[in-house]
Amino acid sequence: MSTQNDIEMKGGMATVMSRYKPSRIKAYLDSRVIGQEEAKRTLAVAVYNHMKRIVRRSQDKDTPIRKSNVIMMGPTGCGKTYLVQCIAEYMNVPYYIQDCTKITASGYVGSDVEDCIGGLLRACNYDVDKARRGIVVLDEIDKNAVKGAGMSITRDVSGECVQQSLLKIVEGDLVGIAPQGGRKHPEQPLVRVDTSDILFIATGAFVGLDDIVSRRTSGGGRIGFSNLGAEAHPDLMASVSPQDLRDFGMIPEFVGRFPVITHVDPLEKEDLVRILTEPKGALVSEYRELLEMDGMQLEFEDGALESVAEKALELGTGARGLRSIMESFMRDVMFEAPDIKGRKRAVTVTRDMAMGKAPAAGRRVG
Repeated sequence: MSTQNDIEMKGGMATVMSRYKPSRIKAYLDSRVIGQEEAKRTLAVAVYNHMKRIVRRSQDKDTPIRKSNVIMMGPTGCGKTYLVQCIAEYMNVPYYIQDCTKITASGYVGSDVEDCIGGLLRACNYDVDKARRGIVVLDEIDKNAVKGAGMSITRDVSGECVQQSLLKIVEGDLVGIAPQGGRKHPEQPLVRVDTSDILFIATGAFVGLDDIVSRRTSGGGRIGFSNLGAEAHPDLMASVSPQDLRDFGMIPEFVGRFPVITHVDPLEKEDLVRILTEPKGALVSEYRELLEMDGMQLEFEDGALESVAEKALELGTGARGLRSIMESFMRDVMFEAPDIKGRKRAVTVTRDMAMGKAPAAGRRVG
């Protein structure tokens, strides 16, 4: 049975250039992700070129096109993995997020590098055809950077060795995956997956990389700011070069397999408020829909959502912390909503409620 991707590949270049053109991809991302214009445009072009490469390979063209694997940098909670999820949704392909802090060199306790392909297979119920055109996120890849020569006389089982082990998989290789886990069931037959058409996106905060860029661009370091990280100087991240990544601790062979470099910017308070209200599936819309099922209207007083954004900034978790903050005061609202009586059943969230200074049901109308 042909998958949607197989049908699109048979349609040839015209189908790819129509469905996956960058403006369409970016428009889809705009409906779901606030801000991050640089990352959206870069990912849109990378996906477009990746799909063109797949079609060209299927047509046995002589001129090779290098894979458009991506390195995406930026602070936590600013949309790196969510952007990838949206890209996978638009492309209708499976994706898997591999935590690279768990990967060790083969033979050591921890995850093998092949586990990222195994996770992708599980994500599509072991459909090899789907998996071979999926997306793998190598999250926290910066934690596998080599932090300096001569730091240890023992084997670097989670730094350079992991980068070396990922090279063939990222570039394109026939990887054997044990469906039930190779270490526990070594006798089971392997599932073979060709990774040549899998899009790899490596993500990480890369704290300290901005200082490397600053030294290169200005001829010297910043006095007193060497440890603030990428989130403190987002403008420098737009100037990151492959050499900067090598100086950070990524080996040249690994950097060479990720020709596309982009970044996400730190989120400001205004961005967080927009995230709460504007995208498809925004949190405020979600809570309103939940309360509408109880016949209850939900409103927010001026300044209430700004307070939520301010608390998220204090936590330093970006957009990732918004739901937990909202849940902290919406829990009581949703608990009492079914029991509120009256002709006009409504509740208004005040700034004090959002800041935890007033009872969550303190401004209800019934």
